Amino acid sequence: MSELFRFGVSLEKDLLDKFDKVIRKENYSNRSEAFRDLIREKLVKTEWQKKGNVAGAITLVYDHHKRDLLNVLTDIQHDFHNVIISGQHIHLDHNNCLEIIVVKGKPRDIEDLANKLKAAKGVKHSQLSMTSTGKTIR
Repeated sequence: MSELFRFGVSLEKDLLDKFDKVIRKENYSNRSEAFRDLIREKLVKTEWQKKGNVAGAITLVYDHHKRDLLNVLTDIQHDFHNVIISGQHIHLDHNNCLEIIVVKGKPRDIEDLANKLKAAKGVKHSQLSMTSTGKTIR
């Protein structure tokens, strides 16, 4: 286990009260855990700005009745086979599907893939969830 260090943080009371309200709502046991998560979140964003490998998930919601959409999405994914780890297809209802694509690779490649998928006609919603491979953060 890593060494723990204590340090002080100066905040306006109003800001601290708002922070405490949020962390209680999110069920943090203490401020330290919440601060650790905020720091990790910033580190992940920084990692995505660098050129190393990162990980993430792309979620898509689309109308599977849209003509040629499935072929377009498959073709795009084949063009990015080097960053796609896996995918899962879920039938939400008769018309709508949810697809989750797990990715790992260079941030630029993953963002290009996410943008191409999002721009496909018939995709109703798309989101890239950025995370880390875990190697650079604790």
